[in-house]
Amino acid sequence: MKVVIFAGGLGTRMREETEFKPKPMIEIGGKPVLWHIMKIFAHYGHTDFIICAGYKGNQIKDYFYNYAANTLDFTMKLGDRDSAVFHGSHDEFDWTVTVAETGQNTQTGGRLSQVRKYLGDEPFLCTYGDGVAPVDINRLIGTHKAYGKTGTMTVTQPRSRFGVVETGNSGIVTSFREKPVNRDLVNIGFFVFEPEIFQLLNEESVLEESPLKHLAQNGELGSFKHDGFWQPMDTFREFQDFNSMWESGESPWKIWGK
Repeated sequence: MKVVIFAGGLGTRMREETEFKPKPMIEIGGKPVLWHIMKIFAHYGHTDFIICAGYKGNQIKDYFYNYAANTLDFTMKLGDRDSAVFHGSHDEFDWTVTVAETGQNTQTGGRLSQVRKYLGDEPFLCTYGDGVAPVDINRLIGTHKAYGKTGTMTVTQPRSRFGVVETGNSGIVTSFREKPVNRDLVNIGFFVFEPEIFQLLNEESVLEESPLKHLAQNGELGSFKHDGFWQPMDTFREFQDFNSMWESGESPWKIWGK
């Protein structure tokens, strides 16, 4: 399946980094978070990507257009780009990447609507360009097929951002719980959609509002529960946490070999 990734938002909560680059290009271990997300899908054989760019989208275009030059040694005659010979290879060289300019202020549904021309009439995968999780993509697709519905959304029970204090009836503190798992489920992206989703979209749509609510109200939206690690790249603290995990070798989203 083709994979659509939303990568055009402003990332205002991470202004320390996003003043200079789009949020999906913030690096974990020297590679953009966008690359990490793509590697998860590629691990399951899904390597045809459509990236919905917007804010500072030229950086995304430059990254993939010059991927070989930026990641390999090369020899070339200056002034003759066609003479370049690259030394070595990467698994990513088998990927197909379409970078589509979808507007700086466009909402998710509008971005998806604009890339319909690249998707044909087949079901497709779709996710956000700032949330990392080792979702079992094959099980997700199998669940979607079993539902036979227009869409399937991956959900999880996130951990609280804060520790919890418990008290007795007298108000005396009795215990602490460090960042417990919430009971409620949240949408973490990693969708599968049938082409019928486009009947609910236009260039002004917010995917998470009217389109998904319409599917839910009509029994056309399934869920796939992910019980493992999930973390969005929303704050500078999370950026630091991601890189600390990567440097320590404890990066639970890294399911690929190299």
